[in-house]
Amino acid sequence: MEQARERLGAERRLTLARLADLTSDFDAVIAASRDTNADDEHDPEGATIAFERSQVQALVRQARRHLEEIDAATERLDADTYGICENCGRPIGGGRLEARPVARTCISCAGKPRH
Repeated sequence: MEQARERLGAERRLTLARLADLTSDFDAVIAASRDTNADDEHDPEGATIAFERSQVQALVRQARRHLEEIDAATERLDADTYGICENCGRPIGGGRLEARPVARTCISCAGKPRH
């Protein structure tokens, strides 16, 4: 489990760095739109700026969600439930956890449709 903790810690550090970069990118897009008189509706560049802003916002949300998943996985480690499928209670395969350290379900349950 110590290896899993190290992997999650490394993934958390990478995600925090990515989030910092994305936040900087978002600030730059906002600053660029403030420095121009771009009207998203009438300026040809406005649509591009709006798209970039939307794209960066989506990536920021994704990074924040991933941080939440990492923190939840760390909590499962602390509770000795890490590596146990939340659906069926069977162990999550080592290969799956190596590829996706935040996995909550085994491959079998992950492949089932959600309702």
